[in-house]
Amino acid sequence: MTLTKAQIVDSIQDKFGFPRKKCIELLEIMLEEIKKPLTNGENVMISGFGKFCVNEKKERKGRNPATGDDLMLPPRRVVTFKCSQRLREKISNKS
Repeated sequence: MTLTKAQIVDSIQDKFGFPRKKCIELLEIMLEEIKKPLTNGENVMISGFGKFCVNEKKERKGRNPATGDDLMLPPRRVVTFKCSQRLREKISNKS
């Protein structure tokens, strides 16, 4: 299932009755607060939900799938998500 920003905004608006513009602003502020530390290489933990972790990937060999040519992929940072125990239990229906 894909959850769009528009769906989240609609949900906030339905739940709290805020004007749509205010809901959009609220969502954007929240996402920026999560993105800021991630772009600085810091992990972000949201209690009861999970942890967004920034991991360093080393340079590695790769292959162009179109041509089959070997190439070196540069080092990069990636974000992974580890869900909290509470979320894991909820997903597993272990109330």
